[in-house]
Amino acid sequence: MIGRLNHVAIAVPDLEAASAQYRDTLGAKVNPPQDEPDHGVRVVFVELPNTKIEFLHPLGENSPIQAFLEKNPSGGIHHICYEVDDILAARDTLIESGARVLGSGEPKIGAHGKPVLFLHPKDFTGTLVELEEV
Repeated sequence: MIGRLNHVAIAVPDLEAASAQYRDTLGAKVNPPQDEPDHGVRVVFVELPNTKIEFLHPLGENSPIQAFLEKNPSGGIHHICYEVDDILAARDTLIESGARVLGSGEPKIGAHGKPVLFLHPKDFTGTLVELEEV
């Protein structure tokens, strides 16, 4: 069902500092920030040859990333994202197997302009999983 690893998302307390570290210290290609108001985040994608890193920073006080950073002030890995061919078929198969889809269960449009869903971390070894349709 799952395909490639699309990205690893890291919540960061300082978006500029994280971007500079990856750009200047590691020599990575760092894209400009983009606001994703539907998800309550400002994101920066770092492009690697085989995947991406997504920096997440709160956009507003109700951002789910704000709560994450309150528990983890230095930041940390927030979720991993896998690609799927058909997000609705993947959702239905997962629900049938007992996995919990977060939110309403209906895909939202993610930062890449494609449908995404999140799966409960307790169902996937403590890891928040995002699925993105490709």
